[in-house]
Amino acid sequence: MKILIDMNLSPNWVDVFAKYGIVAKHWSTIGKPMASDKVIMEWALENNYIVFTNDLDFGALLAATQAQFPSVIQVRTQDLFPDSLETILIQSLNRFQSELESGALITLDLSRAKVRILPIRSNNN
Repeated sequence: MKILIDMNLSPNWVDVFAKYGIVAKHWSTIGKPMASDKVIMEWALENNYIVFTNDLDFGALLAATQAQFPSVIQVRTQDLFPDSLETILIQSLNRFQSELESGALITLDLSRAKVRILPIRSNNN
């Protein structure tokens, strides 16, 4: 499993993932800080990374394009630091590993995780 950490999250997450044997890169070490979400998604897809973000636009982009990959983990909480989220995030990565490998959008908050399998279809389909 490889994780691409979006600009809106701390680079400290790289070390957190490393503790669990997960390869992770912060976008600031790869591309331009102001790169569009589309550019970040394309890089993640081409390099087989899961996007880890606080930006809801990634989920909207998956829905609009009906893409099956890359998988995205989006965090829905104010406190985005590892001290608060590490446990639930790592538990969710382990619990939903097969879904992430098959294409999924996982939304996390401090109390639960919600999984949507990709591609995201509208209720009319």
